[in-house]
Amino acid sequence: MNSMKDREEGFERKFAFDEELKFKAVARRNKLLGLWAADKLGKSGAEAEAYAREVVVADVEEGGQEDVFKKIRADFDAAGVNQSDHQIRRTMDELLAKAIEQVRNT
Repeated sequence: MNSMKDREEGFERKFAFDEELKFKAVARRNKLLGLWAADKLGKSGAEAEAYAREVVVADVEEGGQEDVFKKIRADFDAAGVNQSDHQIRRTMDELLAKAIEQVRNT
């Protein structure tokens, strides 16, 4: 009976670890995305860092990544930045892969 309990606890620990990695990777992706978008918007330095924080905070508005996409899309539209939805989503995917790699290597 102990082996089943140990196994169950092991699965729970792995699940918690995986969820923590996912959370960290998404937060890092959002920061990288914010810096990428800030560059497209002509922001640099402290202004770019502040914008990246806004993107990270935007992720708590609704589940999934749509809130982040909507923020970037709205900001690009307001500033006249020419980026298609596909380009934004592709960059989100590329930066998530990069963020996952970074989180795993830390």
